[in-house]
Order: sequence, then C-alpha cells, then structure tokens
Amino acid sequence: MAKRGLGKGLDALIPGGDFQSDSEQGAQQIAIRSIGPNPSQPRSQFSEDSLSDLARSIKEHGILQPLIVTQKQGGNSYLLIAGERRLRAAEIAGLEFVPAIIRDASELERLEFALIENIQREDLSPIEAALAYQKLNDEFGMSHEEISVSVGKSRTAITNTIRLLNLPDEVISALQNSTISEGHARAMLGLPSKKGQLAVLEMIIKNSLNVRQTEDLVRKYSGSKSKEKPIKPDVSPEVKSLENELRMILGTKVTLNHGDKGGTLTIHYYSQEELETLINRFRDKG
Repeated sequence: MAKRGLGKGLDALIPGGDFQSDSEQGAQQIAIRSIGPNPSQPRSQFSEDSLSDLARSIKEHGILQPLIVTQKQGGNSYLLIAGERRLRAAEIAGLEFVPAIIRDASELERLEFALIENIQREDLSPIEAALAYQKLNDEFGMSHEEISVSVGKSRTAITNTIRLLNLPDEVISALQNSTISEGHARAMLGLPSKKGQLAVLEMIIKNSLNVRQTEDLVRKYSGSKSKEKPIKPDVSPEVKSLENELRMILGTKVTLNHGDKGGTLTIHYYSQEELETLINRFRDKG
C-alpha cells in the first residue's frame, strides 16, 4: 500500500502551527450535533477529570485548536478525524458549535490521522498505543522503523510496546486498569508460558511487588542462572598433605572434601584396568 505522506502527522492537516486564528486556518463553526465520532479512534478511555479541566478551559478561553472533520456524502453531517477530547469537552461546556477544518479524507486517511494525533498529542495507555502501532503496521504496511520516525519514539520502544499484546488477557486487563505498571508487564514478557505469567501477576498483586522485585521473580521462574562461576574454597595444607599421602598409597588422583562433621573421599581412575587394580588392592587389604 502506498504511503501518502505518513509521518507528517497533524502538519499535513493543519499547516502553519497550532495558534493561528480560525479564519487563518480555514476553520468553520460547525454544530456539534452534526459531527459523528471517528470509528478509527484508538483511545477507548477518557479521563473524566481531564475532560472537566478542558471543559473549564474552553469556557474561559474557547477552543484554541480547531477540530478536523470530513464531510459525509449527501448532507451537512461530518465525521470527526481529530479532536475527540475537544469535542467531548465542548459538549460538557455546553457549546453548540465548534471551530472545525473540513478536509477530504478516505477511510484509511481518517484512521491514519486519528492514530498519529493520539500518539503524538495524547498520553495513550500502553495497550492503546500498542493497538495503534499494530494498526499502522497491519493496515498501512508501516515497518516498526517507519512508525518510530512518525511518532518520535525509538524503534525498540515501538517493538516492545507491540509485544505487550502477546500477554494474557488477564495481564492486559490489569495493565489497562493500572493494577500493574508497564514495567511489570514488560518484565512478564520474559516468561515463556501463559501459566507462568499469570502466576507472577498473582504474586505482584498479592505482595505489592515493585518492578525490580518482579524482574527478580521472573528470572527465578525462568530458571536464569548467574553467569559467574562459583569460587572454589582454598584447600588447607593439612587436607592437601592427606591427599598427597593417599595418592602415593593408591597410585592415582584422590580428592578429599573435609568438613567439621565429616566429608567425602573421591578416588579417580582412568581406565577399566586401573579400576580392577584398585579393587584387587582393597580386597588384598581386607
């Protein structure tokens, strides 16, 4: 699929910056009741407190940034492309009309601009962002590198955010409800099984684990071991002397692990013939 200026974001819709007057931007006053929601809106949740704050600001200062809409065929009704928070807050503020710029836009362009606006301007939840990135990848054929350029984030951040969608529904729900943080969720990606991820989720909630504790727990569950080799304790001169004496008697290497309450004696042999010689020697001593 051809990319029609993807990555230009809102500059492709509103040339000239955010603080031009409505007339300079070509905005018109459009009745709120004639504007329908954008079906491609990636944001599924809106903070009531945030909308209330924006509504108070709109009452005092008006809408500084016009909405972007596209006109439906055969009528004076419109589909919202960008500015759903402003539209909702304007309704709360009791406005009947809002400034809006009318743009021709296909269904795919409406999806593109809605995603870009939300990713660039809003604090999308990690899962909402992951779904938005995935849509840009699936429906626009954008690579993770291209998405990273479009939204101003690193390619690694894009890839890691999309990976959150691989988590079990229970973990995704906990992340969306802010029961756990994105750091917790990213740590759980280190576990290969859904069963292990759910077990860790339960322990996070039950014990109020922080992200560092969760990372330690994931390492434990995944069987990760320290790469450092264990340091062998120094052999005392007394033990070394006994090993030498036994080696002289038996004619082979001997290892003595001596402790306060006993220990072990290991006799090494390097062929079947040496083993038979040792066995015969012990029999003779008997």
